[in-house]
Amino acid sequence: MRRCLLFTCLYVLLTANGFLAVLSQALSYGERGSNLGVQVFQQVVLSKPLENVVMSPHGVASILGMLLPGADGETRKQFLNALRYKKNGPYKMLKKLHKLLTAKSNQESVLIANGMFAQEGFPMEEAFVDTNKANFNCESRNLDFSDTQEAAHIINQWVSNKTKGEISGLVKADMLDSALTRLVAVNSIFFKGLWKSRFQPENTKMRTFTAGNGNVYKVPTMSQLSLFNIGLPSTPDGIKYRVIQLPYQGNVFCMLIVVPVDEGTPLSAVIPHISMSTVQGWTKSMGMKKVRLFIPKFTAEAEVDLKDPLQALGVTDMFDAERADFRHLSSESVHVSKALQKAKIEVNEDGTKAAAATSAILMARSSPPWINVDRPFLFLIRHNPTGTILFMGQINEP
Repeated sequence: MRRCLLFTCLYVLLTANGFLAVLSQALSYGERGSNLGVQVFQQVVLSKPLENVVMSPHGVASILGMLLPGADGETRKQFLNALRYKKNGPYKMLKKLHKLLTAKSNQESVLIANGMFAQEGFPMEEAFVDTNKANFNCESRNLDFSDTQEAAHIINQWVSNKTKGEISGLVKADMLDSALTRLVAVNSIFFKGLWKSRFQPENTKMRTFTAGNGNVYKVPTMSQLSLFNIGLPSTPDGIKYRVIQLPYQGNVFCMLIVVPVDEGTPLSAVIPHISMSTVQGWTKSMGMKKVRLFIPKFTAEAEVDLKDPLQALGVTDMFDAERADFRHLSSESVHVSKALQKAKIEVNEDGTKAAAATSAILMARSSPPWINVDRPFLFLIRHNPTGTILFMGQINEP
């Protein structure tokens, strides 16, 4: 796994326009937030069954978690219902979650940054700013949005700095309104994981992959003989699918690959079944098995508009100029005008050198079974200690 890049951007306009985005989560609080993100993902792929889709469930929860301290009334109630958070403020748990995800031991793998860029003179409530700073280490600064080109440049430079130059041009000037924009909030997640057991480049060969539309392609396919944690669960309708866990160095993060067992079963028959409770079930029931795994190298990137999926899940008022209630954010009436997420993932052979013990395990005494991921599949990147899903995607064509 070379790197996964996710960047979320939510911006606010006035006259009843807009607001912000950042981090919250966790079942555990990490899993609760991720569960909403998984539901958003399910909404997105309904309209894109044959496309590659990649997004961050944690990023979605982060957006609402950052907005939450500013919300009141029905708007706040919708947030809490969607995230399954307790009424009395989940901030202690969210702060703990953020610390766990951004711990020093994870800094080589994960970088999470949150920022709020407010129009000069926009009266943000001090308690709102302080809460986001305390819980999510959220940076705040004032900008002059009357110059949309310069404002976009400043925000994009901040994102570039926080992501080691990996992402540029996140915010376009025409996304901003010189008269109405009041706040731009950005949440970025950078992930780089090295496989615990590396795929040797010399084993990567061109193999067939049947895309979601039925077309057959030759794609670079990695392979290795190793012990993998594997499960064979079923949907409530009895559709069997295979789950394969690929650990990253340190065993703090892992990638879960999901593919239907029956070649004639579309991935879309499995995705609606998945929730964080489902994922919990996988991790408890999987067992180690020696197999030769074939999985394509792949790259995917996507931009997802979160408005319709969130509205379909009951988070509606924050987008409504008349109904949005952000009285604890500002004395000025604002609503969310747009919520966007951009994500990119690249997966290849890179990883750590295999340890001697692992090398010994790789010795096969008999011909092991093959598992060939040669048709559309789902992937999830999970933080094992908290259950948080950082990234999720469907790959129809590597």
